[in-house]
Amino acid sequence: MVTNKTLNPQQIADLDEIIEHNQELIQELNTGAHSPAEIREAVARLTQQELDPSVEIRLPFYTDFGRNIHIGKRVFINNGATFTDLGGIYLADDVLIGPNATLISVNHPLDPAARHGVELKPVYIRKNAWLGANTTVLPGVTIGENAVVAAGAVVTRNVPANTIVAGVPARVIKTIKHNH
Repeated sequence: MVTNKTLNPQQIADLDEIIEHNQELIQELNTGAHSPAEIREAVARLTQQELDPSVEIRLPFYTDFGRNIHIGKRVFINNGATFTDLGGIYLADDVLIGPNATLISVNHPLDPAARHGVELKPVYIRKNAWLGANTTVLPGVTIGENAVVAAGAVVTRNVPANTIVAGVPARVIKTIKHNH
């Protein structure tokens, strides 16, 4: 598990070899026709973690680093998703990611003298959460279990379980009632 931390420009440069290698894998993945199994295999190479056969990822798929993406079972990631994952992105089981969703775990310091460094804050998407099309989840945010993020929302704060959030910035608009 990644915790909040700051990397200076030299530490970032030390990651360049991994980033360069993974960018080549992403370009290869996004420029050809691939079966679902081939996509899972390529993403497993990026993340260096085995993906469950129930995972489905639609292309194109984008990431800046790749090694800090963690994907549970029965996860669906629609086309155009972008994961800025150096700080860690954790998708629990049964998560749905809509088209063109952006999950960001990296930010830059506000201090101009440190601006070329990065601040890392993991993003957690809990079990059975659904991120609608064109959503943006900012660093350090947790989306609660069964939560729904409406299309186009920008999530700047944690989202409670069993709620629907919408807007910019995203705010709770409804509580989800369970039918058992």
